[in-house]
Amino acid sequence: MAQEIKLPSLGGDSAEGTLLNWLKQPGDSVKADEIIAEVEADKATIEVPAGVDGTVLQLVGSVGETVRVGSTIAVIGAAGENASPAPTAPTPAAAKSNGAPAAAAPAPVLPVAAEDDGSFPDGVKASPIARRIAEERGIDIRLVQGSGPGGRVTKADIENWVAPAVAPAPPSAAPASAPAAFVALGQTWPDIVPSADVEIIDLTRLRGRIAQRMNLSKQQVPHFYVTVDIDTAPLVALRAEINATQPDDNKITINDFIIKAAALTVAQFPNLNTHFYGDKLVRYKRINIGIAVAVPNGLINVVAQDADKLVLGIIAKRNKEMIARAREGKVKPDDVQGSTFTVSNLGAYDVEHFSAIINPPESGILAISSAKKVPIVLEDGTLGVGNRMKVTLSVDHRVSDGAEGAQFMQLFKALIENPKRLLV
Repeated sequence: MAQEIKLPSLGGDSAEGTLLNWLKQPGDSVKADEIIAEVEADKATIEVPAGVDGTVLQLVGSVGETVRVGSTIAVIGAAGENASPAPTAPTPAAAKSNGAPAAAAPAPVLPVAAEDDGSFPDGVKASPIARRIAEERGIDIRLVQGSGPGGRVTKADIENWVAPAVAPAPPSAAPASAPAAFVALGQTWPDIVPSADVEIIDLTRLRGRIAQRMNLSKQQVPHFYVTVDIDTAPLVALRAEINATQPDDNKITINDFIIKAAALTVAQFPNLNTHFYGDKLVRYKRINIGIAVAVPNGLINVVAQDADKLVLGIIAKRNKEMIARAREGKVKPDDVQGSTFTVSNLGAYDVEHFSAIINPPESGILAISSAKKVPIVLEDGTLGVGNRMKVTLSVDHRVSDGAEGAQFMQLFKALIENPKRLLV
């Protein structure tokens, strides 16, 4: 039976992406885990798997088109099978009332252009993604020459567009039109043109998306912060002991221990695994830890799913694979879906302390600083040298309160300072 393959979630709240490449063609045999398409989302290129074994009967959409999450992108079934989806059976009530046969199969799935509704805002034929990027960059889309069918403005047209050189306006003249997001901040748009002293850099799609989400978080989420100082010597010693007998591919990082400790702590404080949606709270039973990964010109969160239930070795292996894919710019849908709480680790950058911005709609994020050798007071009152790491929890005050945040950090600190508890 032919099955329609839908575009899965692209991570975050991305509702659509751009079809970059077909890796399979009609007539090709595929396995469920084989990649059939690459789709550009807001923060990364998503590799879309077939999802089922079979033969590709039909591909829906052309390279460069905008595709929406949940829309059909392919049909897979048995070789030679009709690409039409399965017929819809009548409801029992309908069958009883008129004895009619099963409803006829719906028409085969056909490619749908990105804009077939005849609506051209501003009188310009353009793809939705081109409009969004133009708005983010403050580009008047009416000035852009489209290279697509029928003069349609594409994503590439916007990204490659260069504003015509204009003479600087006199000081008394009104400034050039500014992006809506800039005006909303109450800032004055500078009247600047490129010169030998000034370079104007358009935002990438990734950087623009990060800017939107972080602006939303800092403006609308009331953060509060709790910082603790943690003794990392036991953790470093245990990691060295474990890794001494492991091949390179199986070695566990400090961050893997932190992810496990964060998940076990969240399990004891379900408010921190809860998302705020205005008039309701959504509490998640699964604990999926988002891991902030630095990539060129931004960051992307990959997700350690069910991190409270998995053993460290499995967490480490999956984290390594997901982080590698993120840095290569190609992730799988499961890599970026379902984060309920996030960890941001800058320990590799010699950072003494920082506070992270919550990734909405999540209610908390841990900021991990570098472990450093520092002077400490020993139990006998003398001075010594210890390994210490500052960790800061950022919490949405609409969901939790200071005392709970402090208790959360007490447990997290206890787990890191007694790391064998993470192996149970």
